[in-house]
Amino acid sequence: MSIKNEFSKHANEYNNHNIIQQIIAKSLVRELKTKPKKILELGCGSGQIFSNITWPIDFYKAIDFSEEMCQLHPQNSSVEVKCFDFDTEEFLNEIKNDTYDIVLSSSALQWSKDLDKIVKKLSLITNEINAVLFTSNTFKTIQTITNTKSPILEESEIKKAFSNHFICEFETIMYKLEFENKKDLFNYIKKSGVSGGSNSLDFKNAKKLYKEYNLNYLEFEVIFVKTVSKV
Repeated sequence: MSIKNEFSKHANEYNNHNIIQQIIAKSLVRELKTKPKKILELGCGSGQIFSNITWPIDFYKAIDFSEEMCQLHPQNSSVEVKCFDFDTEEFLNEIKNDTYDIVLSSSALQWSKDLDKIVKKLSLITNEINAVLFTSNTFKTIQTITNTKSPILEESEIKKAFSNHFICEFETIMYKLEFENKKDLFNYIKKSGVSGGSNSLDFKNAKKLYKEYNLNYLEFEVIFVKTVSKV
């Protein structure tokens, strides 16, 4: 199952299984130094970032590759929600003549197939990006047990992509989410949208993981990115 289909499949119950995403989206907005009026958001989901914006805005363009997620996002006369994969030329053509006070993104850009290209294009339409991305150290113990590689970008790859085009401030944080039992823990992995459909385990590895995973928590490593100026 593709990552896109994974998100779409669980769209209606996503808000019940994305606790970490909600925490970091709230933190991202709270850390903004200004109150931008014209905003582009990449990977808007069902509105985690938008729901934390409390000031008046002139225009908000929200982008997500899941049609189901886009339908869940709040809409009004100042909000335009569009379904695009941000890795495609179609999306880049959509924004090439735009200008924004800021570009925001929470728990989405780690899926990019060419993050450097996206950041470069964004540098042409905004002076400021504030983003938070999961890193490949998310679910690190699971990867160790199953001998699998994370589909998410490594911290160093993320830093390099942004630093090629902006002077940045970075902060990396490890979150631990505790569960009462294994069933709840594994159900969260399936429905949270962090693991990615391309990294689904076969039956043998899933059985091994269920047997050997002895922690009562899941690990989530995220990196907060704030651009300071262009290179």
